[in-house]
Amino acid sequence: MPTELPTTEAQGWDATLRTAIATHAKAATGVPFGPGDVVLSAPKQAGHGDLATNAAMMLAKRAGKAPREVAQAIVDGITEELGDRLSGAEIAGPGFINLTLSGTFLREALGIVGAAGRSWGGGGARQTERINVEFVSANPTGPMHVGHARNAAYGDALSRILEFHGHVVDREFYVNDFGSQVKNLGASILARATGAEVPEGGYQGAYVQEIADGIPGAADQSVEALSDLGVEAMLARTQGTLAGFGVRFDRFFSERSLHAGEPSALDSALEILRSNGELELEDEAWWLRTEKRGDDKDRVVVRSDGAPTYYASDLAYMRDKLDRGYDRQMLVLGADHHGYIGRMRAAFEAFGGDPDRLELLIMQLVKLVEGGVEVKMSKRSGQFVTVEDLVDEIGVDASRWFLLQRSHDTAVELDLELARKASSENPVYYVQYAHARACSVLEKVSAQALSVATALSGGDAGAVTGLAVTVEDAERALTLKLGELPEVVAQSAARRAPHRIATYALELAQVFTAFYRDCQIAGAEGDGVEAWRAALTAATRDALATTLGLLGVTAPERMERRDEDGPEAEAA
Repeated sequence: MPTELPTTEAQGWDATLRTAIATHAKAATGVPFGPGDVVLSAPKQAGHGDLATNAAMMLAKRAGKAPREVAQAIVDGITEELGDRLSGAEIAGPGFINLTLSGTFLREALGIVGAAGRSWGGGGARQTERINVEFVSANPTGPMHVGHARNAAYGDALSRILEFHGHVVDREFYVNDFGSQVKNLGASILARATGAEVPEGGYQGAYVQEIADGIPGAADQSVEALSDLGVEAMLARTQGTLAGFGVRFDRFFSERSLHAGEPSALDSALEILRSNGELELEDEAWWLRTEKRGDDKDRVVVRSDGAPTYYASDLAYMRDKLDRGYDRQMLVLGADHHGYIGRMRAAFEAFGGDPDRLELLIMQLVKLVEGGVEVKMSKRSGQFVTVEDLVDEIGVDASRWFLLQRSHDTAVELDLELARKASSENPVYYVQYAHARACSVLEKVSAQALSVATALSGGDAGAVTGLAVTVEDAERALTLKLGELPEVVAQSAARRAPHRIATYALELAQVFTAFYRDCQIAGAEGDGVEAWRAALTAATRDALATTLGLLGVTAPERMERRDEDGPEAEAA
């Protein structure tokens, strides 16, 4: 998976620190080193400062110097330059530098974070790309099932993250409305309308009867007409399901359109391949030699009887998207599509595309469990769990969270019992409740404290930088956690990993809960303390809303908590 390069300029809440480290590391070694090359992370052991950097170890060998010697030069330089922004800088082990940030630095950091509001964490892409993300693309011959739900949640969240990071994204659904499966749908509708047996290869679900009942005079219509009407009905249902699941698309692309016209888009695409010497005639069939480009075997594109294969439609569709000039194409595919990777990358290259600009992201399966036992809860289809079934059972927010909290290349066991709980055991509820609590707290602070928090959220970083307050441990932890969001977004975008956003959101909610427990907010005593804590609460509220929004999960302002035996049973 491609990873974005580090920036050459320091940006964000820790820009001053990164710049200082880079400046003195370069001075100590003579090796080119920019602020964007500085790696900052939490120290490996608690109590060893707020942040650690391995800059000295990265550069020492290239400079022919001992790492601790370089580390000492960096420590001396940044201590003098940053002054009261640092409370401590210590060398550990072979050359790590552990840094403790002062209250001055942390107040400045909160000013940067809070002033950004809901935009904090976004816009960090080094170079904007125009990206096509194709996902779901369920056959319009049946309802969307729970596997499609995971695909939809993932593709939508990935698109949101890429856009937030700074890219331009087109969301696309490929409608497979051409071929034998569409004819079989029409034949199945006719059978239901006339009371006949569903033909071999047809569709048995109760939804087919619903379609037949909704078409006036269905028993007297042709299979072809019923195929068209059936696809139209199923596509409308799919679009409604997706909208209800919080997923939008910029384009629904019809496979049938590739076969229309003289010459058709398919004809034109195949002619390009022929003229480039990519298609070869063998045994009266046309083959694309994909094996030489890493596929497990060559692929038939046009059969000996002149009929195009399904792969031919894939080629024409790929050509169409290439002609639209995207910088990158992403295809989110089901667990049964591993065989597509080689053939699609080979085709992309045959058309002259850079195969590294085509990403095929394979989703893994979803299993529904309750009490540790796999469950079947289908209500409508009689054969599989639909998206509507899942949403009826646990709601949109819980569905999306539980489908997104694990990496897309890992199978998911969705615990229905846990997903229903309105308690701290349920991670999505826990994060939403933290957001609601932040909103509730801000309703209770004094007018002066609220004015500071509001000014900060409105872009006035100076609203908090001048508050001469002592930063408590819980406040320090929360400020540092807020500072992590840009890097989390960057890594989520680069690694195509929405689950990292879910992990961060849960961690942020936990750190905020500890802050709420340890630090009185409304009515806090001390000059500027209530205002400082209100501002920190407002910044947390915004960051929680941002992360939930990136996952397509709502951020309610009020919630009821029902785990009465817990330490914080209350309304927020």
